[in-house]
Amino acid sequence: MTLDAECGGEGPRLLVLLHGLGATREVWQPMLATADIHWNGSWIAPDLRGHGRSAHAQSYALGQHAADVSELVLGSGVWNEIVVVGHSMGGAIALALASGWFGIAPARVFGLGIKVDWIPEDVSQLAKMATAPVRIFESRDAAIDRYLKVSGLGGLVAPDSAAATAGVVVNKNGWRLAADPATASVGALRMHALTASAQARIHLARGSTDAMVTREQLVAFDPSAVDLAGLGHNAMVEGPEAVWRWIREQLA
Repeated sequence: MTLDAECGGEGPRLLVLLHGLGATREVWQPMLATADIHWNGSWIAPDLRGHGRSAHAQSYALGQHAADVSELVLGSGVWNEIVVVGHSMGGAIALALASGWFGIAPARVFGLGIKVDWIPEDVSQLAKMATAPVRIFESRDAAIDRYLKVSGLGGLVAPDSAAATAGVVVNKNGWRLAADPATASVGALRMHALTASAQARIHLARGSTDAMVTREQLVAFDPSAVDLAGLGHNAMVEGPEAVWRWIREQLA
């Protein structure tokens, strides 16, 4: 699938930024605002299938997301080095790409806020979300308010910001969230299998107040996993400079 994406920077090094479930590429804007300072190279941030401006699909398996991103990267240039940074579900896709099985071979993979401990209730909740009917709102403001709640961006971005408005679309029936509810069918992450197949160096981190994952859980897969002090699940929105610092320190 051809993904809708934003790109920038210049040079043969490529930074790939992958958003989480239900979000859009706009969550990376706080970091991209200073990308020219922190990253020496090009960058690309797609809307994953079923999200934002990218098309909906029949299937949202993790491998299909990874194949989409690989197709995008291969079609965007010739790269001497590829670094992938993924948030939450995007981090899982980054780990899948670390295997090298999808046509690109990242040098480094960064996973931010990846949920690694899944209980049956979590899996059931995802399945319920995946089969839920599309909810229609009478106004754009109501749809944005809902998007900010479900994405965890409430209080972090303004309702009239690009990060908020990109999460909703209008159709003949009214306003709805841009993400296809079926994207939740991606299911629970199999962290052991993904890390076992990784050929790239993996780095993991979480916001220290992120309730979805603990540092101890991440250390099982990356002994150098870090807490980003004072930040929550959407750390790249809350503290972009702290996330850049983590990336720079690991690359150094």
